[in-house]
Amino acid sequence: MLRFTAVIVLATAAVAAQARDVVPAAAAAIAPNIEAAVVKIFSTLRGPDPTKPWSKAAPQDVTGSGVVIEGRRILTNAHVVGYASQVQIQGSQSGDKLSATVVAVGRGIDLAILKLDDESFFDTHPPVARASLLPDVREAVMAYGYPTGGNSLSITKGIVSRIEFVPYAFASSGLRIQVDAAINPGNSGGPVIAGDKMVGLAFAGAANAQNIGYIIPNEEVDLFLKDVADGRYDGKPAMYDDVQTLENPALREFLKLDKSVEGVVVQHPYRSEAAYPLKEFDVITRIGDYPIDNQGMVKLGSLRVRFQYRVQQLAQGGKLALTIVRGGKPMAIQLPVGSGRKMLIPDLAGGYPPYFIYGPIVFSRASPEFMSGMATNPAIMQALAYNASPLMTRRGEQPDAQREELVVVTSPFFPNKLVTGYGNRVAAVVYSINEVPVRSLRHLVTLLRDLKDDLVVIHFDQRAGETMVLPRKAMLESTEAVLADNGIRQQGSQEMMDVWNGKSAK
Repeated sequence: MLRFTAVIVLATAAVAAQARDVVPAAAAAIAPNIEAAVVKIFSTLRGPDPTKPWSKAAPQDVTGSGVVIEGRRILTNAHVVGYASQVQIQGSQSGDKLSATVVAVGRGIDLAILKLDDESFFDTHPPVARASLLPDVREAVMAYGYPTGGNSLSITKGIVSRIEFVPYAFASSGLRIQVDAAINPGNSGGPVIAGDKMVGLAFAGAANAQNIGYIIPNEEVDLFLKDVADGRYDGKPAMYDDVQTLENPALREFLKLDKSVEGVVVQHPYRSEAAYPLKEFDVITRIGDYPIDNQGMVKLGSLRVRFQYRVQQLAQGGKLALTIVRGGKPMAIQLPVGSGRKMLIPDLAGGYPPYFIYGPIVFSRASPEFMSGMATNPAIMQALAYNASPLMTRRGEQPDAQREELVVVTSPFFPNKLVTGYGNRVAAVVYSINEVPVRSLRHLVTLLRDLKDDLVVIHFDQRAGETMVLPRKAMLESTEAVLADNGIRQQGSQEMMDVWNGKSAK
């Protein structure tokens, strides 16, 4: 499992491997130019605290690496500067730190762009040239960066082990190069060089493994830079249909396929409406002009990679050309593809969780970040599963008109007599307010705002558990005291307060 964090714990044997790596003499002539382009990054991160959504997590100081690229910019990893309240960079052999600003972040592909307040730095720190082709497997590479254990620039040597198209994070996939050059904590964001050109950016090491590091190749970097040219990261087009291989003889017999037909079987189409061009048991045989084999792979030079790799190259205007076999007949279709998959439980997308406090109860939107805090507690996970909580049963579903998102109680109740006798409702999903099903956090705030009944009845969406009945006026009157007693500045996030105050009801 990869850790996309600024600190990646590796086995001590990997560090020992770094010590025995030697930079070849042939590289000495190019090293000064490359070294001048590699910087150390200092970030102070203030991430979200999903269990206390009115506040941020404690500051965390991290270091990483970056590289100067064209346009007087510095390229690094998103996880090095994501949620940064302060970023500084330091050049090789320099004693000064320069203030930097994060101007673009692609969390899905783990890339980010920095600009410097003082751009004169770039007068003496030119960009590194980037190779236009993927490196060959077994090609020698050198990883430049600032791993922990020292302050000076480190260079480790290795070879390219393999190149694959794999999931990164946040429902995004991309090409990934595996190298055996040591990639240690702090290397994240540093360039990896073959010859005299950058072939990719270091971004992770493999936990509990020796001499395995990963880099983001230039092809992914170039797609990211093209995407953020307008100042916003939209993400890469992707297919979200579930497919399976066509290797099993019984499956081929069931589909009545000729031996010459190769491809993948659509197991679950992304959308179910009649107009959607893919159906269950369709066989996708070609993506564009590229044939797909029975393991779902396409040729990439001397490599084989998952066929979904070609989506980012071939999609045009939100459409992707596919050739399929349906009922024994080949046909061409145009599949709609997008750059984001809507989820009933969406991640925070680099932001902070919305919230609303009503008396002693804190409501927020369910997110993977919130759920990750419970994932290490088997008792909580078993209780959620036993109670058929939507956090468990609807984890991979898309939103619909009835449920745009899940609203959860994120924190233990603040001490207050109004909730006396009720049990802890942390992680309980709200089903309805006074028998009106709740569609979203905004909708919940609207319902509470417009409620005229004397009592507030909160039903939760689970098999077992209490229904809460609360006095409406007393809940309203207690809210300010709850905020003051707990040092909370605002009853809700700004968007929720706009709804509460009637500015943007929905």
